[in-house]
Amino acid sequence: MSDTPNAGLGFFAKYLSLWVALCIALGVAIGYFLPGVPAFLGRFEYAKVSIPVAVLIWLMIYPMMLKVDFTSIRNAGRKPKGLIVTLVVNWLIKPFTMYLIAWFFLKVAFKAFIPSGLSTEYLAGAVLLGAAPCTAMVFVWSYLSDGDPGYTVVQVAVNDLVILFAFTPIVAFLLGVSDVRVPLDTLILSVVLFVVIPLGFGALTRSRLIRKRGKEWFDGVFVKKFDGITEGGLLLTLVILFAFQGEVILRNPIAILLIAVPLVLQTYFIFFIGYGWAKAWKVPYEIAAPAGMIGASNFFELAVAVAVSLFGLSSGAALATVVGVLVEVPVMLSLVRIARATRSRFPGAAEPEAELVPSRAK
Repeated sequence: MSDTPNAGLGFFAKYLSLWVALCIALGVAIGYFLPGVPAFLGRFEYAKVSIPVAVLIWLMIYPMMLKVDFTSIRNAGRKPKGLIVTLVVNWLIKPFTMYLIAWFFLKVAFKAFIPSGLSTEYLAGAVLLGAAPCTAMVFVWSYLSDGDPGYTVVQVAVNDLVILFAFTPIVAFLLGVSDVRVPLDTLILSVVLFVVIPLGFGALTRSRLIRKRGKEWFDGVFVKKFDGITEGGLLLTLVILFAFQGEVILRNPIAILLIAVPLVLQTYFIFFIGYGWAKAWKVPYEIAAPAGMIGASNFFELAVAVAVSLFGLSSGAALATVVGVLVEVPVMLSLVRIARATRSRFPGAAEPEAELVPSRAK
């Protein structure tokens, strides 16, 4: 295990917040100085789905789906507590607390700073994030917090299956509560395009190549061919998104900060619910840490894709999901430090490395 949380991340992922910030600046500049670019890209759309963004979203999601081993689900029955924590927090708690926290800040606390219509769009973006718990990036957070990699695969695999059935009705219900008219066909199309199809292709690719070349070759050679593609697709998507958002951001730059407040608070809140529940239930640290991480982080690729499909590239909902990307990496790294610093409180857990834990008074 590395001495610092950043050490386990690749070059792009390690500085993801910096790249996101640079892409925001580049996208805003393009939107302001070259308005013809977003106008041209806006022509390529089908059923409210942006074709250029759809291609980039696939580039992000497909490599993630390659890493999900659904055959490992059968092992979950041996240690069900961690899986129960993950599923309850992700699907019975997180979407609804995200809605309540975001509604309070965007509709009440920040009412004087955000127009009513725009606050509703921001709230819709927060709902999309809350209903899309993390999939692939949680492997990074699990590794950095010394989680059990095998059980993390089980948690992620089951979570991805639940997304197929739970994401659409939860989002439709919460957006309905927010008085947002949801074209259900577009929402279902988005889930099919950005979850079902890449998930199916990923599973098919994985099973065939492992059967033909072996798991060691698949993990050590084939999957590594996609290193950087997910991050590259994400960054290009952000440039396009912020090119459409440029005018809105320049008119109201404080919007980024206002949206970030409920998203950050929700992240810490959900982590401590899952992590604390796991500790109280005597779940081993190696399973408890990933259980908290999955709920805390978001499947922001899906959230961005659906926001663009439902509300458009230049919408407040799309902006809110992008802000989720901006704050996720630094917040999750702080949670990795918290988890490693408290691991000794779990029965039988090894002491954390001294560099990551505050020194104790003798």
